[in-house]
Amino acid sequence: MEQMTVGEIVQATQGKLLCGAEDRPLAHICIDSQKVNRKDLFVPLIGERVDAHRFIEQAFAAGAEAVLTSRHDAMEDVHSWIRVEDTRRALQAIGAYYRKRLTLPLVGITGSVGKTTTREMVAAALSAGYRVYKTPGNYNSQIGVPITLSEITSQDEIGVLELGMSMPGEMEVIARIAQADMAVITNVDVTHIEQLGSKENIYREKLKIQEGMKAGGTLFLNGDDPMLQKTRAKEGCRTVYYGTGDNSDYRAVNIRMEDGFGVFTAVHGSCHVEVRLKIRGYHNILNALAALAVADANGVSMTAAAGKLEEFTGYEGRQQIEQKNGITVIDDTYNASPASMTAALQVLFSFDKAKRRIAVLADMKELGPDAEEFHRQIGRWLSRHPVDLLFTLGSLAKEIQTEAKMDASRCYFFTEEQRDMLCEKLSSLLQPGDYVLLKGSHSMKLGEVAERLKKGIGW
Repeated sequence: MEQMTVGEIVQATQGKLLCGAEDRPLAHICIDSQKVNRKDLFVPLIGERVDAHRFIEQAFAAGAEAVLTSRHDAMEDVHSWIRVEDTRRALQAIGAYYRKRLTLPLVGITGSVGKTTTREMVAAALSAGYRVYKTPGNYNSQIGVPITLSEITSQDEIGVLELGMSMPGEMEVIARIAQADMAVITNVDVTHIEQLGSKENIYREKLKIQEGMKAGGTLFLNGDDPMLQKTRAKEGCRTVYYGTGDNSDYRAVNIRMEDGFGVFTAVHGSCHVEVRLKIRGYHNILNALAALAVADANGVSMTAAAGKLEEFTGYEGRQQIEQKNGITVIDDTYNASPASMTAALQVLFSFDKAKRRIAVLADMKELGPDAEEFHRQIGRWLSRHPVDLLFTLGSLAKEIQTEAKMDASRCYFFTEEQRDMLCEKLSSLLQPGDYVLLKGSHSMKLGEVAERLKKGIGW
């Protein structure tokens, strides 16, 4: 935080200063007492299992300057204690307060699939003309977005924020805090359908990214998505489509895949720019188009933006491709949905040099009552595009194996408790020339398998 004092936190939260000086400057917001640094504001959140108020003294010992509290009504201390009704809502109020102080334009990114990769690609494209601040890691929630906003400085010239949601009403809360000047919706799919109930509900929730958008803002939409291609921005805002069809303002033409990497010509009006991606998969062509559209709308030439996109090689846990001793590991373990799992399998098949293709697939979570059928759909896809070896982890992923209809000698099923056994079996079967894809929901901890696998190979 720049030039934020205890007194301003009191003002932002409409809280009460129990003790301490109002003029003390604060450096950052921290919600983890183990990561507190000097002059931080510690915000103790109350979760289902842990009330972080119990770690306040630990935070002060680590150097925190001030703390929010909803558990104390009086206090005498050298540190600053600020009484608020609800620490989570107070954190959001601080984010909204800080946002009002910012003058740089902000781009909000959401979508069922690909929002993190799109965020990274948009930031890369904009970096051809600006100093860009982007959401760090997965700080895209009701808790993460206020913290993200608070880290923007006067040196930054444009911000790219990922806005995620998994529950009804969540996007509206986040959007009103972020107040994006521009927004991108990458697609609408069945991710989080367990909480949201239907694809139509997901669509309506995604559109709420516009709730905080100011008049004159721009909504960038995937013109190839069936639910977005006829959607219009709210009144007073502009709609821009990107995609491969004639309905899109920014189009990809002359598309071809070279060893799995997208090569295409980006067209906008009379401007034609050739783009060669360093990240695999047809779906990333659309993500690149979104980045080019946002960059162009902010005065960065498509040629310069394309040059930055050609340097982009992916993001941690999302299609990270590493090779050692003749074995290639495709680590796409951050999360999974039916659309992203199919896209990941298509990437696996894009490697022409693979002697064997091995898929390690885990449960896809939060898919509601039709979860088994969504997994069967992946299995049916594999029955038409068989891999050489299939490993499945989790009871839902077993449905993939059933529908894949592969020879039993090439399929291996493991429960969540047998993750170590999966790793050992997989490692024992690997040969030079193998390409191994790991894909599943984050909670299935396939990332741990990927790390162990890579260490075993010799990383």
